[in-house]
Amino acid sequence: MLSVAGTAASNESWDAVVLEMLYILRSAAIGLLFFAGMLCAQANPSPSPQASGSLPAGAGPGDSAKVAAEAPGTKQAKPAQASQPGPVQPEEPVASQPAEPKQPKTEILDSSATAGALATDGHDPILDPPPFPTGTTTLVGGVISGIDPIRNHLMVSVFGGGHWTIFYDERTHIFRNGAEATSLSLKKGERVYVDTMLDNNGRDIFARNIRVGVAQPPALVDGQIIDFDPSRSLVTLRDAINTGPVHFSVDNDTKISDGLKLATVRDLVPGSLVRVKFAPERANRGLAREITIIARPGSSHTFAGPITFLDTHRGIIAVRNRLDDKIYDLHFSPRTGGIADLAVGAEVQVTAMFTATEYSVQQITVTRRAGSRPK
Repeated sequence: MLSVAGTAASNESWDAVVLEMLYILRSAAIGLLFFAGMLCAQANPSPSPQASGSLPAGAGPGDSAKVAAEAPGTKQAKPAQASQPGPVQPEEPVASQPAEPKQPKTEILDSSATAGALATDGHDPILDPPPFPTGTTTLVGGVISGIDPIRNHLMVSVFGGGHWTIFYDERTHIFRNGAEATSLSLKKGERVYVDTMLDNNGRDIFARNIRVGVAQPPALVDGQIIDFDPSRSLVTLRDAINTGPVHFSVDNDTKISDGLKLATVRDLVPGSLVRVKFAPERANRGLAREITIIARPGSSHTFAGPITFLDTHRGIIAVRNRLDDKIYDLHFSPRTGGIADLAVGAEVQVTAMFTATEYSVQQITVTRRAGSRPK
Protein backbone atom coordinates (compact mmCIF):
# COMPACT_ATOMS: atom_id res chain seq x y z
CA MET A 1 0.00 0.00 0.00
CA LEU A 2 2.85 2.30 0.77
CA SER A 3 4.44 1.71 -2.66
CA VAL A 4 1.17 2.38 -4.46
CA ALA A 5 0.68 5.59 -2.52
CA GLY A 6 4.24 6.76 -3.34
CA THR A 7 3.79 6.03 -7.04
CA ALA A 8 0.59 8.03 -7.13
CA ALA A 9 2.26 10.94 -5.37
CA SER A 10 5.13 10.98 -7.88
CA ASN A 11 2.72 10.92 -10.82
CA GLU A 12 0.82 13.86 -9.42
CA SER A 13 4.02 15.90 -9.00
CA TRP A 14 5.06 15.10 -12.60
CA ASP A 15 1.66 16.20 -13.92
CA ALA A 16 1.99 19.45 -12.01
CA VAL A 17 5.39 20.09 -13.66
CA VAL A 18 3.98 19.40 -17.11
CA LEU A 19 1.02 21.71 -16.52
CA GLU A 20 3.33 24.46 -15.28
CA MET A 21 5.50 24.14 -18.43
CA LEU A 22 2.47 24.30 -20.71
CA TYR A 23 1.34 27.44 -18.91
CA ILE A 24 4.74 29.06 -19.46
CA LEU A 25 4.75 28.17 -23.16
CA ARG A 26 1.25 29.55 -23.61
CA SER A 27 2.24 32.81 -21.91
CA ALA A 28 5.33 33.09 -24.14
CA ALA A 29 3.24 32.47 -27.30
CA ILE A 30 0.77 35.15 -26.27
CA GLY A 31 3.62 37.60 -25.64
CA LEU A 32 5.15 36.89 -29.07
CA LEU A 33 1.82 37.42 -30.80
CA PHE A 34 1.34 40.71 -29.00
CA PHE A 35 4.82 41.87 -29.89
CA ALA A 36 4.33 40.87 -33.57
CA GLY A 37 1.08 42.82 -33.66
CA MET A 38 2.83 45.94 -32.39
CA LEU A 39 5.49 45.64 -35.08
CA CYS A 40 2.90 45.29 -37.82
CA ALA A 41 1.02 48.31 -36.52
CA GLN A 42 4.17 50.46 -36.63
CA ALA A 43 5.04 49.27 -40.14
CA ASN A 44 1.55 49.86 -41.62
CA PRO A 45 -0.18 52.79 -39.85
CA SER A 46 -3.95 53.05 -40.35
CA PRO A 47 -5.11 55.75 -42.82
CA SER A 48 -6.76 58.90 -41.50
CA PRO A 49 -10.54 59.19 -41.76
CA GLN A 50 -10.26 61.97 -44.34
CA ALA A 51 -7.89 60.04 -46.56
CA SER A 52 -9.81 56.75 -46.35
CA GLY A 53 -13.11 58.37 -47.19
CA SER A 54 -14.77 57.64 -43.82
CA LEU A 55 -17.52 60.02 -42.68
CA PRO A 56 -17.03 62.32 -39.70
CA ALA A 57 -18.99 61.75 -36.60
CA GLY A 58 -22.61 62.85 -36.88
CA ALA A 59 -22.70 62.70 -40.71
CA GLY A 60 -25.58 60.93 -42.37
CA PRO A 61 -25.57 58.54 -45.24
CA GLY A 62 -26.32 61.28 -47.77
CA ASP A 63 -23.25 63.25 -46.85
CA SER A 64 -20.77 60.75 -48.35
CA ALA A 65 -20.89 62.33 -51.81
CA LYS A 66 -20.36 65.79 -50.31
CA VAL A 67 -17.40 64.62 -48.33
CA ALA A 68 -15.88 63.03 -51.42
CA ALA A 69 -16.43 66.22 -53.43
CA GLU A 70 -14.83 68.43 -50.76
CA ALA A 71 -11.81 66.17 -50.36
CA PRO A 72 -8.74 68.05 -51.55
CA GLY A 73 -7.02 66.75 -54.67
CA THR A 74 -10.03 64.77 -55.87
CA LYS A 75 -11.82 65.31 -59.15
CA GLN A 76 -15.48 64.62 -59.65
CA ALA A 77 -16.01 61.92 -62.19
CA LYS A 78 -18.25 62.85 -65.09
CA PRO A 79 -21.30 60.69 -65.51
CA ALA A 80 -20.62 58.03 -68.05
CA GLN A 81 -22.60 58.43 -71.26
CA ALA A 82 -24.49 55.49 -72.52
CA SER A 83 -22.63 53.87 -75.36
CA GLN A 84 -23.93 51.58 -77.98
CA PRO A 85 -22.80 48.05 -77.45
CA GLY A 86 -20.37 46.87 -80.11
CA PRO A 87 -17.86 44.19 -80.74
CA VAL A 88 -14.90 44.33 -78.46
CA GLN A 89 -11.62 44.67 -80.37
CA PRO A 90 -8.77 42.74 -78.80
CA GLU A 91 -5.85 44.90 -77.86
CA GLU A 92 -2.67 44.29 -79.80
CA PRO A 93 0.27 43.52 -77.58
CA VAL A 94 2.90 46.25 -77.66
CA ALA A 95 6.22 44.82 -78.72
CA SER A 96 8.98 45.94 -76.42
CA GLN A 97 11.93 47.43 -78.24
CA PRO A 98 15.29 46.13 -76.97
CA ALA A 99 17.62 48.84 -75.74
CA GLU A 100 20.41 49.58 -78.21
CA PRO A 101 23.89 49.14 -76.77
CA LYS A 102 25.97 52.30 -76.51
CA GLN A 103 28.56 52.60 -79.23
CA PRO A 104 32.06 53.95 -78.46
CA LYS A 105 32.51 57.55 -79.50
CA THR A 106 35.71 59.08 -80.82
CA GLU A 107 36.15 62.79 -80.24
CA ILE A 108 38.27 64.56 -82.85
CA LEU A 109 40.03 67.60 -81.47
CA ASP A 110 40.72 70.72 -83.49
CA SER A 111 43.88 70.13 -85.50
CA SER A 112 43.78 73.33 -87.51
CA ALA A 113 47.09 74.44 -85.99
CA THR A 114 49.04 71.56 -87.51
CA ALA A 115 46.80 70.27 -90.30
CA GLY A 116 48.44 72.44 -92.94
CA ALA A 117 51.98 71.34 -92.17
CA LEU A 118 51.08 67.67 -91.77
CA ALA A 119 49.31 67.67 -95.11
CA THR A 120 52.42 68.86 -96.92
CA ASP A 121 55.54 67.25 -95.50
CA GLY A 122 54.40 65.29 -92.42
CA HIS A 123 56.28 67.66 -90.09
CA ASP A 124 54.54 68.75 -86.89
CA PRO A 125 55.72 72.31 -86.14
CA ILE A 126 54.73 71.97 -82.47
CA LEU A 127 56.04 68.54 -81.45
CA ASP A 128 58.77 67.78 -84.01
CA PRO A 129 62.15 69.52 -84.11
CA PRO A 130 62.70 71.86 -87.06
CA PRO A 131 64.14 70.31 -90.21
CA PHE A 132 67.83 70.40 -91.00
CA PRO A 133 69.07 73.60 -92.65
CA THR A 134 69.71 73.44 -96.36
CA GLY A 135 73.01 74.50 -97.78
CA THR A 136 76.66 73.61 -97.74
CA THR A 137 78.48 72.12 -94.76
CA THR A 138 81.76 73.59 -93.55
CA LEU A 139 84.20 71.70 -91.32
CA VAL A 140 85.79 73.86 -88.63
CA GLY A 141 88.25 72.85 -85.95
CA GLY A 142 89.23 74.52 -82.74
CA VAL A 143 89.19 74.42 -78.96
CA ILE A 144 86.04 74.73 -76.85
CA SER A 145 86.33 78.02 -74.93
CA GLY A 146 82.86 77.98 -73.34
CA ILE A 147 79.61 76.02 -73.13
CA ASP A 148 76.10 77.32 -72.43
CA PRO A 149 73.86 74.27 -71.77
CA ILE A 150 70.82 76.48 -71.14
CA ARG A 151 70.80 78.17 -74.55
CA ASN A 152 72.43 75.17 -76.26
CA HIS A 153 75.49 76.73 -77.80
CA LEU A 154 79.24 76.49 -77.41
CA MET A 155 82.05 78.92 -78.08
CA VAL A 156 84.96 77.65 -80.18
CA SER A 157 88.36 79.27 -80.60
CA VAL A 158 88.93 78.40 -84.25
CA PHE A 159 92.34 77.29 -85.44
CA GLY A 160 93.98 80.17 -87.27
CA GLY A 161 92.14 82.85 -85.27
CA GLY A 162 88.60 83.89 -84.49
CA HIS A 163 85.87 82.86 -82.07
CA TRP A 164 82.64 81.21 -83.22
CA THR A 165 79.36 80.72 -81.36
CA ILE A 166 77.89 77.45 -82.59
CA PHE A 167 74.38 76.31 -81.69
CA TYR A 168 73.28 72.69 -81.24
CA ASP A 169 70.04 70.84 -80.33
CA GLU A 170 68.52 67.35 -80.51
CA ARG A 171 69.23 67.23 -84.26
CA THR A 172 72.98 67.45 -83.65
CA HIS A 173 75.00 64.24 -83.58
CA ILE A 174 77.82 64.28 -81.02
CA PHE A 175 80.63 61.72 -81.19
CA ARG A 176 83.39 61.01 -78.71
CA ASN A 177 86.13 58.72 -79.97
CA GLY A 178 83.77 57.62 -82.73
CA ALA A 179 80.91 56.61 -80.39
CA GLU A 180 77.59 58.46 -80.08
CA ALA A 181 77.50 60.74 -77.03
CA THR A 182 75.46 63.59 -75.56
CA SER A 183 76.11 67.27 -74.97
CA LEU A 184 77.19 66.42 -71.40
CA SER A 185 80.41 65.00 -72.84
CA LEU A 186 81.50 68.41 -74.17
CA LYS A 187 84.18 69.89 -71.92
CA LYS A 188 85.84 73.26 -71.93
CA GLY A 189 89.39 73.18 -73.32
CA GLU A 190 88.87 70.11 -75.53
CA ARG A 191 89.80 70.00 -79.18
CA VAL A 192 86.66 69.78 -81.30
CA TYR A 193 85.76 69.42 -84.99
CA VAL A 194 82.31 70.62 -86.07
CA ASP A 195 80.35 70.24 -89.30
CA THR A 196 78.68 73.64 -89.41
CA MET A 197 75.77 75.01 -91.43
CA LEU A 198 73.94 78.31 -91.53
CA ASP A 199 70.66 77.86 -89.63
CA ASN A 200 67.25 78.46 -91.19
CA ASN A 201 67.02 81.90 -89.57
CA GLY A 202 69.97 83.00 -91.71
CA ARG A 203 72.16 84.31 -88.87
CA ASP A 204 73.09 81.49 -86.45
CA ILE A 205 75.74 78.83 -87.05
CA PHE A 206 74.28 75.38 -86.46
CA ALA A 207 76.28 72.24 -85.65
CA ARG A 208 75.26 69.20 -87.67
CA ASN A 209 77.99 66.95 -86.22
CA ILE A 210 80.37 67.52 -83.31
CA ARG A 211 83.42 65.29 -82.86
CA VAL A 212 85.61 65.35 -79.77
CA GLY A 213 88.44 63.11 -78.64
CA VAL A 214 89.67 62.38 -82.15
CA ALA A 215 93.18 62.47 -83.48
CA GLN A 216 94.12 65.67 -85.24
CA PRO A 217 93.81 65.12 -88.99
CA PRO A 218 96.77 65.99 -91.15
CA ALA A 219 96.62 69.18 -93.20
CA LEU A 220 96.52 69.07 -96.99
CA VAL A 221 98.00 71.77 -99.20
CA ASP A 222 97.84 72.01 -102.98
CA GLY A 223 100.27 74.36 -104.65
CA GLN A 224 103.33 74.92 -106.77
CA ILE A 225 106.91 74.59 -105.59
CA ILE A 226 108.69 77.92 -105.57
CA ASP A 227 112.00 76.81 -104.17
CA PHE A 228 113.72 73.76 -102.70
CA ASP A 229 116.81 73.98 -100.48
CA PRO A 230 118.40 70.50 -100.39
CA SER A 231 121.00 71.54 -97.81
CA ARG A 232 118.29 72.23 -95.25
CA SER A 233 115.66 69.95 -96.83
CA LEU A 234 113.33 72.94 -96.85
CA VAL A 235 110.56 73.39 -99.41
CA THR A 236 108.76 76.66 -100.17
CA LEU A 237 105.32 76.27 -101.68
CA ARG A 238 102.80 78.74 -103.13
CA ASP A 239 99.41 77.77 -101.74
CA ALA A 240 96.73 77.46 -104.40
CA ILE A 241 94.07 78.93 -102.08
CA ASN A 242 95.61 82.01 -100.48
CA THR A 243 98.66 82.27 -102.80
CA GLY A 244 100.83 82.76 -99.71
CA PRO A 245 104.11 80.90 -99.24
CA VAL A 246 104.14 77.77 -97.10
CA HIS A 247 107.43 76.44 -95.74
CA PHE A 248 107.92 72.86 -94.66
CA SER A 249 110.77 70.40 -94.36
CA VAL A 250 111.28 66.83 -95.52
CA ASP A 251 113.28 63.97 -94.04
CA ASN A 252 114.03 60.35 -94.79
CA ASP A 253 110.56 59.28 -93.64
CA THR A 254 108.75 61.62 -96.04
CA LYS A 255 106.99 59.60 -98.74
CA ILE A 256 107.35 61.14 -102.22
CA SER A 257 105.48 59.80 -105.27
CA ASP A 258 105.05 60.84 -108.91
CA GLY A 259 101.69 59.42 -109.89
CA LEU A 260 101.98 55.70 -109.29
CA LYS A 261 105.78 55.75 -109.21
CA LEU A 262 108.05 56.42 -106.27
CA ALA A 263 110.12 59.60 -106.45
CA THR A 264 112.93 61.26 -104.51
CA VAL A 265 113.74 64.76 -103.33
CA ARG A 266 115.54 65.32 -106.62
CA ASP A 267 112.17 65.33 -108.35
CA LEU A 268 111.02 68.32 -106.25
CA VAL A 269 111.95 70.89 -108.90
CA PRO A 270 110.60 74.46 -108.86
CA GLY A 271 107.43 74.91 -110.88
CA SER A 272 106.07 71.44 -110.06
CA LEU A 273 102.46 71.09 -108.96
CA VAL A 274 102.31 69.06 -105.77
CA ARG A 275 99.94 67.98 -103.03
CA VAL A 276 101.46 67.92 -99.55
CA LYS A 277 100.19 66.23 -96.42
CA PHE A 278 101.96 67.48 -93.33
CA ALA A 279 101.48 67.91 -89.59
CA PRO A 280 99.66 71.15 -88.84
CA GLU A 281 101.12 71.84 -85.41
CA ARG A 282 102.81 74.88 -86.92
CA ALA A 283 100.88 76.95 -89.42
CA ASN A 284 103.63 77.76 -91.97
CA ARG A 285 106.41 75.39 -91.04
CA GLY A 286 106.12 71.70 -90.35
CA LEU A 287 107.28 68.29 -91.39
CA ALA A 288 105.82 66.87 -94.59
CA ARG A 289 104.52 63.36 -94.27
CA GLU A 290 103.60 62.76 -97.92
CA ILE A 291 104.30 64.65 -101.16
CA THR A 292 102.50 63.75 -104.39
CA ILE A 293 103.86 65.29 -107.60
CA ILE A 294 100.93 66.11 -109.86
CA ALA A 295 102.84 67.66 -112.75
CA ARG A 296 106.48 68.58 -113.44
CA PRO A 297 107.55 71.13 -116.06
CA GLY A 298 107.94 69.38 -119.40
CA SER A 299 105.83 66.33 -118.44
CA SER A 300 103.06 65.13 -120.76
CA HIS A 301 99.53 64.35 -119.53
CA THR A 302 96.37 62.91 -121.03
CA PHE A 303 92.88 64.20 -120.21
CA ALA A 304 89.63 62.53 -121.27
CA GLY A 305 86.10 63.73 -120.67
CA PRO A 306 83.39 66.19 -121.72
CA ILE A 307 84.08 69.79 -122.65
CA THR A 308 82.60 72.18 -120.07
CA PHE A 309 83.92 75.49 -121.52
CA LEU A 310 85.26 76.59 -124.90
CA ASP A 311 86.80 79.92 -126.02
CA THR A 312 88.22 79.62 -129.50
CA HIS A 313 89.35 83.27 -129.59
CA ARG A 314 91.65 82.92 -126.56
CA GLY A 315 92.33 79.28 -127.25
CA ILE A 316 91.06 77.88 -123.92
CA ILE A 317 89.19 74.63 -123.46
CA ALA A 318 88.01 73.24 -120.10
CA VAL A 319 87.73 69.45 -119.77
CA ARG A 320 86.31 67.48 -116.86
CA ASN A 321 88.82 64.69 -116.50
CA ARG A 322 87.12 61.36 -115.80
CA LEU A 323 90.17 60.01 -114.01
CA ASP A 324 89.95 62.36 -111.00
CA ASP A 325 86.66 64.23 -111.78
CA LYS A 326 88.46 67.58 -111.86
CA ILE A 327 88.21 70.33 -114.44
CA TYR A 328 91.44 71.40 -116.16
CA ASP A 329 91.95 74.53 -118.27
CA LEU A 330 93.92 73.60 -121.39
CA HIS A 331 95.41 76.11 -123.84
CA PHE A 332 95.54 75.38 -127.55
CA SER A 333 96.73 77.14 -130.70
CA PRO A 334 94.43 77.82 -133.67
CA ARG A 335 96.81 75.70 -135.73
CA THR A 336 96.07 72.66 -133.57
CA GLY A 337 94.28 70.00 -135.59
CA GLY A 338 90.76 68.78 -134.71
CA ILE A 339 89.42 72.00 -133.20
CA ALA A 340 86.74 72.42 -135.87
CA ASP A 341 84.53 69.78 -134.21
CA LEU A 342 84.92 71.18 -130.70
CA ALA A 343 81.74 72.13 -128.83
CA VAL A 344 80.54 72.23 -125.26
CA GLY A 345 79.27 68.76 -124.34
CA ALA A 346 81.48 66.88 -126.79
CA GLU A 347 83.70 64.10 -125.48
CA VAL A 348 87.41 64.61 -126.19
CA GLN A 349 90.78 63.08 -125.43
CA VAL A 350 93.55 65.65 -125.07
CA THR A 351 97.30 65.25 -124.81
CA ALA A 352 98.94 68.31 -123.19
CA MET A 353 102.35 69.25 -121.82
CA PHE A 354 102.77 71.12 -118.55
CA THR A 355 104.95 74.24 -118.98
CA ALA A 356 105.03 75.32 -115.31
CA THR A 357 102.44 78.02 -116.08
CA GLU A 358 99.77 76.15 -118.08
CA TYR A 359 98.83 72.95 -119.88
CA SER A 360 99.65 73.34 -123.57
CA VAL A 361 97.55 71.17 -125.90
CA GLN A 362 99.51 69.04 -128.32
CA GLN A 363 96.68 66.89 -129.73
CA ILE A 364 92.86 66.81 -129.51
CA THR A 365 90.66 63.89 -130.55
CA VAL A 366 86.86 64.14 -130.50
CA THR A 367 85.50 60.80 -129.30
CA ARG A 368 81.80 61.80 -129.32
CA ARG A 369 80.17 64.82 -130.92
CA ALA A 370 77.99 67.12 -128.87
CA GLY A 371 74.33 66.08 -128.84
CA SER A 372 74.97 62.52 -130.03
CA ARG A 373 74.00 59.55 -127.89
CA PRO A 374 76.78 57.56 -126.31
CA LYS A 375 77.38 54.15 -127.86
